[in-house]
Amino acid sequence: MEDTTSRITTIKSALTWAHHVLKGVADNPSREARLLLCHVLDAQPEYLIQYEDKVLTIEEAARFSQLAAERARGMPMAYLLGYQGFYDIEVAVNPDVLIPRPETELLVEKALEWASNRQHSFIVDVGTGSGIIALVLAKHLRNAHITAVDVSQTALDVAQKNGETLGVANRVRWLHGDLLQPLIQMHDFVDLIVANLPYIETEVLGQLEVSKYEPIIALNGGSDGLDYFRRLFAEAPFVLRPRGAILLEIGASQSYHVSELARQTFPDAVITVDKDLGNHDRVVSVQL
Repeated sequence: MEDTTSRITTIKSALTWAHHVLKGVADNPSREARLLLCHVLDAQPEYLIQYEDKVLTIEEAARFSQLAAERARGMPMAYLLGYQGFYDIEVAVNPDVLIPRPETELLVEKALEWASNRQHSFIVDVGTGSGIIALVLAKHLRNAHITAVDVSQTALDVAQKNGETLGVANRVRWLHGDLLQPLIQMHDFVDLIVANLPYIETEVLGQLEVSKYEPIIALNGGSDGLDYFRRLFAEAPFVLRPRGAILLEIGASQSYHVSELARQTFPDAVITVDKDLGNHDRVVSVQL
């Protein structure tokens, strides 16, 4: 990255420079430039318009230049800003956790729909990451007992801090462990299993930009992308109550294979597939 000292002096010049720098990577470089500068200045977007001739300090200019350079190299905006909006909450994110995607909101909607007419249901969010699923459920399901599990302690720390920020941390039980193992070891039972498991094929993953920055452990689903689904279905009978359900986010081409895995374990279950807004298969529901 070229020396930007002479080009970043005011808010206006900083945004002009960043727009040029971000053109190759950002769909909307002007918007991303404004977001980054608001982050550096701890200001609202209106401030940038009102005070476009304000002279930046050397520290502000250097920080903004650094963030823009990292974004130009492909670093996701969510990691640079330190947060991501999801459903009706906002959570802190860092490279220890997967960045929440809009597609996962369908999984949350299906879980809320399932639990809406049930009192005191026990729900587990498997592979909670930043905690988005568990935290939205905790916010909206006041009578539910929610457990969040992750094999990564650093991810679990992020999730718990998000819960504290949102004021619902004490409504979620946080467990460190692999898939459903913590519940099996505790002889615990649940009514609903919700999971956004790693489902990208190993060979494909290496070709994707997402693998450069986001945690591989949250993405790599094995040679066919189904490793975690197989393991989850093997463990589910040990924790799922009668008339319980499993809701799973899947890759767009995985609905048949995941449904077949579900039938092998629960042959009498009602299995359905829901499409996301892009008309891609996204959620497999298994109702016992």
